Amino acid sequence: MIFENNFRFFGFYDAIEMGLYFVIVGYYFLIFAFFLLMRFRTSKRLYWLFFSLLFLFLAAGRVFFIIYYFFIPELQGSMGNTELVSTLMLFYRLAQFSSWLAVACLMGVLGVLLFPPEAEMDTKAKTDQTKMIITLTPNLKIALRIIFIAIPVFIGILTLVLPDNLFMDPEIVEQYDLDIELDTIWGYPIGIFIINLVLLPIFIIAIPFLFIYLAVKTYGVLRRSYALNAIGFLLYYTGRVLQGVFEIAGWIHFESTVPPLIILLSLLIIVIANISIRDLI
Repeated sequence: MIFENNFRFFGFYDAIEMGLYFVIVGYYFLIFAFFLLMRFRTSKRLYWLFFSLLFLFLAAGRVFFIIYYFFIPELQGSMGNTELVSTLMLFYRLAQFSSWLAVACLMGVLGVLLFPPEAEMDTKAKTDQTKMIITLTPNLKIALRIIFIAIPVFIGILTLVLPDNLFMDPEIVEQYDLDIELDTIWGYPIGIFIINLVLLPIFIIAIPFLFIYLAVKTYGVLRRSYALNAIGFLLYYTGRVLQGVFEIAGWIHFESTVPPLIILLSLLIIVIANISIRDLI
C-alpha cells in the first residue's frame, strides 16, 4: 500500500490544518447545495447560479490544495522524484484553475448586480430597492458581464498551460533535487508572482469595493446584504493571504489555525448576507 508506513511528513499542526480545511470543504458543499436547490431551482436567476457554482469551485480548489500539501509528499520513495513533482504540479495547476473559476463566478455575481438584466428590474419593488446609476443598453450589459467572467477564466487557463518552471516553488526543486532552472522575481517564480501577487490582489481589492459600491447605492435589506458580502469576502481573502504570509514566516501554529478559522467566519457572514434576500435578487 502507498501509505502503509502511515504519514511520514505529517505533523500535529498539519493534522489540525487539514482537519479544519476538510470542515471548510464540507461547508462549501452544503452552501453550494443550498443556493443551487433552494434558490436557483426556484428562481432561475443567474445570481443564484453563479453564487452556488462559486462554492463548488472553491470546494474543488481546496480539495486539490489539500492533496497537494498533505498527501502527494507522502508518495516520496514510492515513485521517482520527477514523477512525484509532475504530480504535485498537476494538482497545483488544478487547484489554481478551480480557484480562478471561483473568482469568475464571483465576478459573474457582481456583473448581474452591477448590470442587471431588464427582466429582473421590471417591478416597482426592485426599482425602489436598487437605484443603479449605470444605464446601459442590454447588449452592452451582456458584453460587460461576459468580460467580467472571461478575465479570471483566461487567467485560470494560463495556470494550466504555462510551463512548470514559471510556477514551481524553489523549495520543491531543492527538496527533490531537480535539475530545473526557475525563472524568478525576488525569489518567487514568475508565474506565481504575476498571478498570485499582482493579479489576485487586484481582485481581492475590487470585489469588496464593488460590494461596498452596491451598498452605498441601495438601502434597506439589500444595503445590509451587500455590506455583509463585502466584509465576508474581505475576510475570506484575508485568510487566504495570511496562509501564505504565515507559511513564509514559518509560523506553523498560526498557519494551521488562524487562516482556516478566518475563512470559516467569512463563510458564516456570507451566508447570513444572502439568506434573507431571496425575493430581492
